Amino acid sequence: MTENQNKEREFQIFLKPVGARCNLRCRYCYYLDKISLHTGGSDPFMSDEVLEKYIIQHIEAATGRDIFFSWHGGEPLLAGIDFYRKAVAFQKKHTPQGKTVLNGIQTNGTLIDWDWAWFFKIEKFIIGISIDGPGDLHNTFRKDAEGNPSLARVLKGYEILQRAGITTEILCVVNSSNSAFPLITYDFFRDIGAKYVTFLPLVERRPGSVKGVSRASVDPDEFGRFLIAVFDEWIEKDIGKIKIQVFEEAVRTAFGQEHTLCIFKENCGGVPVVESNGDFFSCDHFVNKDNLVGNI
Repeated sequence: MTENQNKEREFQIFLKPVGARCNLRCRYCYYLDKISLHTGGSDPFMSDEVLEKYIIQHIEAATGRDIFFSWHGGEPLLAGIDFYRKAVAFQKKHTPQGKTVLNGIQTNGTLIDWDWAWFFKIEKFIIGISIDGPGDLHNTFRKDAEGNPSLARVLKGYEILQRAGITTEILCVVNSSNSAFPLITYDFFRDIGAKYVTFLPLVERRPGSVKGVSRASVDPDEFGRFLIAVFDEWIEKDIGKIKIQVFEEAVRTAFGQEHTLCIFKENCGGVPVVESNGDFFSCDHFVNKDNLVGNI
């Protein structure tokens, strides 16, 4: 997720209350196969006990004034709105005076209705929605379990958030489909009122290959051309109006500042993962039994 308030985070952990479970079957998703972690009878959804235990430990570990919780999936809204009501209640119960809790959630947007919107509004959640562009630029890879396109449902959820006055951050995975259409993609985001956009390159290992990448992956030169085209348009028309995280990261490099996005950091492992059963991993790309660090 991007960072629309531009606050430095002391640390960030991806909390996955439903593990890899999702109502979409995005062709490039590296996390879907993690569902096998919960075979053999373990509950795929986070229990109240694990939830409260994690919240207590997270708050105790934070030394700064702002304490940030990042909710990820799979599709984290599958946990249900009551789960997040309990999470907020636990946060309020255990947060010391003088500290502020911030919540961010990354969703595919298809499950958002007015109940979710008002909850997010009241509790001041930061919302990130995954959208890869208009029409087939999104639907080529982001389909549901029945193979149906998802964009119409995503935009319905996005519109509800907009009408509720909730600024939504867009996460766009740049892949072999949309990379050839940078201005169409960017113009679409601008047309739907985007204020914060992150472009992440898809680099997916080809099955059975050590170094090769899949056909869905974006070519490095193509990704560079994509960013240049967007940058030229953005700096001419939208600088100060739309924040694009990859450009902000480039500025951080120029001024010798610490990066906020993990793919630009010098070392890996800065954004660990807590799975639905409390298992702890150093990164969500390495959530497997061989890389289990421990359990909270």
